[in-house]
Amino acid sequence: MIYKNKFSVLCLVFVFLSLIAGQEAKAESLEVIYQSEAFTSPAVLRQAAISDRSYLPMDLQTISSVYNYAFESSGFYDPSRPMTIRLSYDMASYDLKTLFAFDWASRRWLPLKTKDNPAEKYVTAETKSTMDRIVLMSKPGVMSVGKASWYKYKNGLFAASPDYAKGSTLRVYNTDNNKFVDVTVNDYGPERDKHPDRVIDLDYVAFSKLASPGAGIISVRVEPLKATVLPGKQLVSVPSSVLAAPSLTASSAVIFLEKDGSVLWGKNEKVVAPLASLTKLVAAKVFLETNPDLKKIVSYVYQDEAYNYEHVKPYESSRLRVKEGETMSIEDLLYSTLVGSANNTAESLVRVSGLTREKFIKRMNDIVREWGAKDTKFIEPSGLAPQNVSSPLDYAIIAKEALADSLIAKISSTKKYTFRTRNTDEPHTLNNTNQLLKTAAYEIIGSKTGYLDEVGYCLMTRVNTPSGNIIAVNFGSQSKATNFSDNESLIKYGQSVLAK
Repeated sequence: MIYKNKFSVLCLVFVFLSLIAGQEAKAESLEVIYQSEAFTSPAVLRQAAISDRSYLPMDLQTISSVYNYAFESSGFYDPSRPMTIRLSYDMASYDLKTLFAFDWASRRWLPLKTKDNPAEKYVTAETKSTMDRIVLMSKPGVMSVGKASWYKYKNGLFAASPDYAKGSTLRVYNTDNNKFVDVTVNDYGPERDKHPDRVIDLDYVAFSKLASPGAGIISVRVEPLKATVLPGKQLVSVPSSVLAAPSLTASSAVIFLEKDGSVLWGKNEKVVAPLASLTKLVAAKVFLETNPDLKKIVSYVYQDEAYNYEHVKPYESSRLRVKEGETMSIEDLLYSTLVGSANNTAESLVRVSGLTREKFIKRMNDIVREWGAKDTKFIEPSGLAPQNVSSPLDYAIIAKEALADSLIAKISSTKKYTFRTRNTDEPHTLNNTNQLLKTAAYEIIGSKTGYLDEVGYCLMTRVNTPSGNIIAVNFGSQSKATNFSDNESLIKYGQSVLAK
């Protein structure tokens, strides 16, 4: 489509990229407003798969299509006068919404300062870019519009919020008169289950900046300035229906309710396949059965990694990079095995356990059979051997039992662990291989990743929900990115089933 203005003839091209798989098409529209003229694309929206979903923020919900826009003629634009992006949406909610633009240099989605108008169902944000990729996302359970009351506590510009952590700075607008005040969160409240429409409560002094305290309750809009969202936020309202069944790249998967062992959903959940590094959870459990002194200092032995090389080439094995004779605590070995998924330290645990390697591996097989995982078998403790096999359902049973050990649950869901070798003082930083731990959307209380060429990517995540712990397991996801998106789809579907 071609439009004219006083600068030049230009063409605004919108390329609709996609909706996240599983969402319904939405009657949405996008405008770019410059010099008071709107350039609009009446795009026909269709459902499709996002090719680069790995870059989307995992703790947010995508609620629009992903758009590219570009101007054919660039000379018309004066960068001192920014354009306004206006995106209409069809999801009626008061959740916090943010427009994101994709930064190609860093391969990250960066937030734009966004103003939401939920009554009219559109958001706006300013940009200086004549071409960009944008998407609208929301933070479920974090309200941006609602009611506010007041309380007397410190007599200052303070607020109580059920969404943001203490110390967060928020701008609160009275939507009736457009007055605003900047406040600092210093308390928790109001309780959302008792006051579902209350977005925030203000200290008496802060409330007085917006309205007379005699008003009691006012309508407000909250804009985070420098804020941290509280972890474990849940949906504001219980879904009226269960989400569509997960659409996965994984060859097999299960959603398992821990308290009664019921299967909430499954896909080839009894099919046996290599389980890769998910093996390590069982190795850790057998090791802890020996009642080790976790503070004991032990030496590394090259033979530990030599066992790994019976199954893969040295450059293919994830390992803790230490040399023969370097010393560390047994606790360091345990964290290296479960957080960093190091294959050599899994063998180190076997060596320092006091059991022979043969007896250790036999115990791994015996213990899972005792738990009821009849189709699981191990020939070594790291998961490098494709002969280590299980099924998603078997592994959900294993995870339930292994994670009953609070130490395993704690270590496996630790985001980062650092230590130094004792005799060489070499620093080591271990980052958890489960990227879902970076989001505050779920209370993750157990985790393990895995990968082998023979099966693809695998993941187990245990999540605490109001209705009980769920264990989501997927085998054979097609990429590292889809490994996490597959597992997240399982978590979301499980939550929706339990909330119904």
